[in-house]
Formats: sequence, structure tokens, C-alpha cells
Amino acid sequence: MANKDIALMAHLMRRAGFGADRDELERRVAKGYEATVEELLDPEAHGIPELDTDELFRMTPGFKVPANPENMSGYWMYRFINTPRPLEEKIALLWHHIFATGNAKVASPLEMTLQIDLFRDIGMGDYRTMLLELSRNPAMIFWLDNNENHKDAPNENWGRELLELFSMGQGHYTEEDVKECARAFTGWTIGPTLPGVLYNRFPWEFKYDPDDHDDTEKTFLGETGRFNGEDIIDIILKHPATPRFVARHLYNFFVADEVQVPSWLDEPPRDPEAIDTLAETLVSSGYNIRETLRVLFNSDFFKDESVWFEKVKSPTELVVSTMRLTQDFKDYRPGFFEIAMEPSIQGQAILNPPSVEGWHTGHEWIDSGALLQRINFAADRIGDPNLPGVQNIVERLSRQGTLSPTELVDGCLDLLGPITVAEGTRSQLVAHAETEGDLHRGETEEEHVAFANRVATMLKLITSCREFQMA
Repeated sequence: MANKDIALMAHLMRRAGFGADRDELERRVAKGYEATVEELLDPEAHGIPELDTDELFRMTPGFKVPANPENMSGYWMYRFINTPRPLEEKIALLWHHIFATGNAKVASPLEMTLQIDLFRDIGMGDYRTMLLELSRNPAMIFWLDNNENHKDAPNENWGRELLELFSMGQGHYTEEDVKECARAFTGWTIGPTLPGVLYNRFPWEFKYDPDDHDDTEKTFLGETGRFNGEDIIDIILKHPATPRFVARHLYNFFVADEVQVPSWLDEPPRDPEAIDTLAETLVSSGYNIRETLRVLFNSDFFKDESVWFEKVKSPTELVVSTMRLTQDFKDYRPGFFEIAMEPSIQGQAILNPPSVEGWHTGHEWIDSGALLQRINFAADRIGDPNLPGVQNIVERLSRQGTLSPTELVDGCLDLLGPITVAEGTRSQLVAHAETEGDLHRGETEEEHVAFANRVATMLKLITSCREFQMA
């Protein structure tokens, strides 16, 4: 039976980060659960340093000002794997999923990277600032055609998605509201930019053009005035649908898989009381995301074991959690780009979502091809006894002395999670271990290698279990 404090901390770190090995879990349990939540929410206030990228940029200067998709994705993957502030990267991943913007159209890896920087910098601030900054973000403006939204020829793309996907959800506004919203954002565009040099592009800048802004009276969600985009955002945030929509996104990302966003109008929340709690916190805190996450992570509905392993890991979560567990690529070296591109192979092309709707989550991450790729990726690394994180697991198990087949299985499950698998799965793992009998560390180097290889084989088998694919 896994230590309850360790198991709860592991649950927190899977959701608020990308998992943690046993050494980190023990350090965090010693600090305490609530103290760990506070450190994750506000690392700056707790002396947690930012990721040092100086050496990385010396080795790969293309990461600093990325000019191609490989450097764009590679830089973020390096941050995912090595950041001492995991929730900052996790929250940036959340907003990238919600405010899905793709390089396939933007065609500027630099602008995509700057947008992710924005999510990282303000992602735990207030939602009003988030919506306002996104309205002014050049990548978003171009992605949703607001640079084509003119006083004499409104373009509704940004206005429609602001209401449908970014704030209220379907069913809470009319087509006329979409048109009025679009009119309010006329003149919010991208300033003239110097042409690129070879593969590099100069940064884009937001420009407000008052001559192209429709300053006439508008009626939006029942209110009338000479509204600008900022006024529209304020009106949206007053609507009761908005905090519930944002709350459901937070629940879906951090607590348990929901149905896909287009079904939210028809399907009630999985946990209505949890959504009520989060929505009320959003309103009372002025839409402060940090405060809302503080309530979420400390809540009974988050800590309840019924939601543990109730989220399918996204490809990014699977890859990053595997790399952090095995402690591979803690430093940049050749071969890194294959890791950076792995989520794309598994169905999640980071910085290039399939549409403005983002990715479909939950069990839609897994089909027969994706599942095989996920298992093989994790098995190849977690089954490699030469990697530091795997060596740590081997060392911990070796301290227990001779291991029976059951103890080998339970020890590997414990140190990989702790993970609780179905009893039938556990029985099969034990039956496999029994074919080779008890496991001894021994005294010779040959015996040590045999011990490590047998542990690695069991770890590899566990990565094929359903529970390993869940967060």
C-alpha cells in the first residue's frame, strides 16, 4: 500500500506539473502539501529561480530567436523538461490549448514563442488582463484575422471565437452580439513591420488605428454604448456564463476529463458543485487565476482519490513526465530534437494545433496508432537502466534486499507513481516476475547489471498498462 502523503503529492505534481520522482516527492512531503501548493503557485515569492537559459542559448542560439518550427518547439520542450517552476509551464500549456494559435498560419516561430512567453508571464494573473493582452497579441490578431477587421468591412472571426471559445461558450450570445463585438475591435491590428531577413522575421507590434475603428453606438449583451474592445471584455466578464465556462476549463485541465467543449452546452459538468466553487472564486477574486487554482488544489474534490488517474495524459504530458522521471536531457545534446518532435508524432503538434478549437482531450488522445507510439516511447526510456532516473529506482529497490516477485512488482509500481493498477493487471505482472523467481542484488558487477536489467524490464512492462497512460 502506497504512503498516502506520497500518493497525494504525486497526484498534485502530475496535475500541477509533469510528475516527480521519489526524491522530489519526499522533499515536498517534508515541506507539506499546502506549502508545496504555495510554492507552485508563486515560485518567485518562494525563491525558486527561473530556468537558466544562458548556456542553452550559447549552444543553440536558434532557440533564443527561433526562425523555424523545430527551434520553436525545441525551446519549449527544453523548458518543459528542465524548469524548476513546473506550474508556470503547465499553465502556459493550458492557455495554449484554450487560445489555440498555430504556426501553420501565423508562419512566424518568433511570434508563437512570444505568445507562449505571454502565457507564462501573466498566466496566473487575472483573466481580464489575459483577454485584453490576447486581443492585442499580434499572433492572435493574425491567426483570427483581426488585422482584416475594418470599420467599413468588419471581420467576425476574432469576435466570434472570443465569445464561443475564450469566454462564454455557445448558447449565451446572439449573432448580433458577434457582429457588435467585431465592430468594437475594428482598428485593433498589427503595425507595419520590416520584411524578414532570410529565415528570420522581425517582431510584430500591436497597433490601434483610431481612423479604422468604428466609434459609433453598439448594443452588446443588452448594453448600449460607443464600445471599444476593452469595454466588450468588461461586459463579457460580467455575464454569469463566463466564470462557469472558465471554471470548467480549469476543472477539465487540472481535475478530470470532461466531454469536449462543443458539448458543454448540452452535457452538464461532471462535478457541478466543483464548477460552482471555482466560478464563485473567479468572481470574488476578480478573475484571479492564481487564487482560483489555490482553491482548486486545496479542495476536497481535487484531493479525492476518485479523480486520481482520471485524466489521459496528453502527448506533451506523457513525453515530458517520462523525460523528467528518467532525468534524460537535463542538458542539451544531440538527439534532443527527436524528443521535441515526439508529441507531434503522438498527435499533439505543440504550437500548431489543428484548429482554433485546440485539441480534443481525454480518450480522444488515444487511438491504436497513438497508443502504440506512446507505449514504445515510454518503454524505451523507462526501460533503460543507463538513465539516471531509472538508476535511482534500481538503487532504491536494491536497498530492500532480496525481492520476491510480488515485492518487485509492487516496488516498481510504487516508485513509478505510486500507481495502482487493476488487480488482474497486477496478477499478470506478478506471474511474469515469478518466471524468474526472487531477485537478488548480489555482490558482483555482473549480478548488479542483471538486477538492474530485471527491474528495467518490469518498469517497461508497467508502461504498457492503462494506468501509466493516465494522470
